[in-house]
Amino acid sequence: MKQLRSFRFRIALLSAALAGSTLVGFGAVSWFQIYSAKISRLDAELLNQLMRASRPPERDRLHPRPELVPFGLGTHSTIPIAVLVLDSNGNTVYQSNALPDDIEVKSLLVKRLQLTPLPPPPPRERRLNPSVEPPPFRLLPPQFVTENTAKATWRIGAAKFPNSQVAIAVSLQSVNQEMASIGNIFLVSIPIALLLVAVGAWLISGGALRPIGQLTGVIQQVTVKGLDQRIPIGTTDVEFVELIEVFNQMLSRLERSFTQASRFSADAAHELKTPLTILQGELERTLQQVDPGSEVQQRLSNLLDEVRRLSGIMRKLLLLSLADAGQMSLYLVAVDMSQLLMEMVEDIELLAPHLSVKNHIPAGLKVQGDRDLLMQVLQNLLSNAIKYNLANGWIEIQAQQRQNTLHITIANASKDIPVSDRDRLFDRFYRGDPARTRQVEGIGLGLSLAREIARAHRGELTLNSTSDGQTAFTLILPITHAPEVTRSGH
Repeated sequence: MKQLRSFRFRIALLSAALAGSTLVGFGAVSWFQIYSAKISRLDAELLNQLMRASRPPERDRLHPRPELVPFGLGTHSTIPIAVLVLDSNGNTVYQSNALPDDIEVKSLLVKRLQLTPLPPPPPRERRLNPSVEPPPFRLLPPQFVTENTAKATWRIGAAKFPNSQVAIAVSLQSVNQEMASIGNIFLVSIPIALLLVAVGAWLISGGALRPIGQLTGVIQQVTVKGLDQRIPIGTTDVEFVELIEVFNQMLSRLERSFTQASRFSADAAHELKTPLTILQGELERTLQQVDPGSEVQQRLSNLLDEVRRLSGIMRKLLLLSLADAGQMSLYLVAVDMSQLLMEMVEDIELLAPHLSVKNHIPAGLKVQGDRDLLMQVLQNLLSNAIKYNLANGWIEIQAQQRQNTLHITIANASKDIPVSDRDRLFDRFYRGDPARTRQVEGIGLGLSLAREIARAHRGELTLNSTSDGQTAFTLILPITHAPEVTRSGH
């Protein structure tokens, strides 16, 4: 089905169909014209033989019979001929012998003579005065038909003269053989021509669509870090120049809009970071000065929690803006993922003792990455596994190395996630069904940030297709052998 939707394939198919219909029509018309030409030439020969057969024989020499006179049909010197000559009273003057299906042919000749009209009577002047010179005799147009017998096909010509009636049948075997050979040539040459047309149309359409392929290749390379790329026009065909210009203009608008949005997010996060830090410090100092257990202390504690929450949001927004701009800096070191995961297991046992924890974490699983950011990803996944778990549920952590990648899967018991929510879980500020997340803290940035961190490490974070009653995320990280400490910007 995909091939049928290919524009190039449709061009080749339509070209072959158009050429095929043209060639088939041309072949049919040519075959018919060749056949008509051969039949017309044969009719001319038959007319000549009819005229010769109607002459009375000369005294001094034997008149050659029509069956002994060669017909000009290709390389054949003679062809089967059946002749029947009758006088004006219908008596047989001459008939050919020793022909295949002789009786059937003779009956066809007699039938044709019976259907042939009589010649016009002599002029009146001649009947009144025999001494008057008669005008030249004018033969009625002879009739030519094609008839079939059990063994052959015959072309029959018949004419009636004042003193005789002549019918001649010529076998069409040689004509039919030649036309069959011509038909076989068409049957072989037309498919070959169609194949050549289809291949030629495929190659020509490929060359014509090459600029589209180049445009697609450049578009695929355009990412957040490559919005400044432009497609050079160069020697591009005129038909594609406008398309490329429109695409370059679109890239310019996207780059400008994205730069403004990214700069706004980063600037806003930076501008809010300082007052939030000051506010958090003032609240902490004031909290220490009020009476323990008082109503003022409780209010200040609530305010401090909200300020810390805002600070966390600002940090996430700043990281996301850096990730969008491709400028997230990674402090790459050798990270023991087995150790990190075991620490997370201990935290789960402290934070959620009511949950059953299963793990399969082999020792010595190491990657090159930013330890703090990778810990943030794992903390986010484990936090979600706790928050969205069922009462007396379970959490299962599996880690394994597959060739050059590390796969970490964190699964937990949970309510079923609707299909409409599964595709949007990684969207920013999206929290899914309110009935499911009403009592769960969060703003919907954790999974989005976790995936950006994974991609900054040239990895991926995905939601697994699991059975009912559970949710599982898989973190995929490449296993590389980089220097112990490096700075990397992605």
